[in-house]
Amino acid sequence: MSGTPTLQKTPKDQEPGGASRTARGRLSFAKVLLIIAGALLTLSVVREIVDQVASGQTPAFNNITSSGQIAAGLSMAVPIGLAGLGGLWAERAGVVNIGLEGMMILGTFFGAWAGFQWGPWVGVLAGVLGGAVGGLVHAVATVTFGVDHIISGVAINILALGATTYLAKRWFEPLSEEGGSPKQSPQVDDIQQFTVPGLSDWLADLEKHHWFLLSDLAGILGGLVTDISALTIVAIALFAGTFFVLWRTSFGLRLRSCGENPIAAESLGVNVYFYKYAAVVTSGALAGLGGVFLALVRSHIYNEGQTGGRGYIGLAAMLFGNWRPGGLAMGAGLFGYSDALQLRSGGTTVHALLLLLALGLLALAVWRLTRKEHVAATLSGLAAALLILWYAMTDSVPNELVGATPYIVTLLVMALAAQRLRMPKANNKPYRRGQGT
Repeated sequence: MSGTPTLQKTPKDQEPGGASRTARGRLSFAKVLLIIAGALLTLSVVREIVDQVASGQTPAFNNITSSGQIAAGLSMAVPIGLAGLGGLWAERAGVVNIGLEGMMILGTFFGAWAGFQWGPWVGVLAGVLGGAVGGLVHAVATVTFGVDHIISGVAINILALGATTYLAKRWFEPLSEEGGSPKQSPQVDDIQQFTVPGLSDWLADLEKHHWFLLSDLAGILGGLVTDISALTIVAIALFAGTFFVLWRTSFGLRLRSCGENPIAAESLGVNVYFYKYAAVVTSGALAGLGGVFLALVRSHIYNEGQTGGRGYIGLAAMLFGNWRPGGLAMGAGLFGYSDALQLRSGGTTVHALLLLLALGLLALAVWRLTRKEHVAATLSGLAAALLILWYAMTDSVPNELVGATPYIVTLLVMALAAQRLRMPKANNKPYRRGQGT
């Protein structure tokens, strides 16, 4: 519109706040491919080692690259990724959303309730709306009334848990004949799944040969093209759509400017309140969709406490990804994979993960040495040596540690990734309308 001040589009290597991507060491596409190839090779080496140690038995170690493991890892990664994507939308607009866990809880409850009443796709819509309402409450508290973002988020988590516990007793307990109880809903119908015909069978046959690298690659690809939920496809599309909207449109540029310098954005005619509200409500809707995935795809029912802290792990995945969709997807995949490891085979498979982590730490130590970071390289090398020693002296991981695997991996990854993080400059900072005039 003529006469309306507009923000100029920033170059592709520039953020609205002026920080150059190259200055922050952004990985090139070739380096990403090299990292992926190295990870595949490492997985294959680990599988060969543990298979040799197994001496011809049929242990759960093969699960580390099996199609079943990859499919389970993907299904565990989707709700984490959607929660992290919600956090990315909010924090790119300058609002910290600790309430993602509560918004996921709202998504699980309303998704299962409406899904049982009117079908799974109505349940998806209801869960998204439930999460969006949680996001709206957070936006009103933080943007309009200036409540501290952390306090508001924690309050939403508590309120969501209390509200759903109360409503479950009112709505699900009378449905005991259909399988309802005060802590769970009746079962909901499945959401459609897809398999790539021909390719899936060919990859499954190739996986059975247990050839080095080739069968591992077949197992990984097979898990990505076999019995994939429609909601998984929706989640992948949302990641691509988020990148396009936030980094390739004027709407996204204005929204990100609110998270970098809202006063400057307001001086250029940007309605900062509108963009913050849009971002936080979208954040809640995405977290709600992550909750819907847990309720309607993972278990087909609502269970009290089924989010299991995945909203917080989603925030960790967002931090790991440095507030960008691609890195977030990698972080969610890593956390989902480790979560699936402990759920599918317990201590024996997690035991193999010790060796995988040791090799990763050794690679990190070498990389640190090339950058002349001798102290960090020494610490990584010592940690790798301890993990190898632990692996050599034991046959399994204690059950007490198995359930904590995804949380331990989260802490390790965040400790290693913390040095390269660059949050939006105005994140969690108070803003009042009129400051830019």
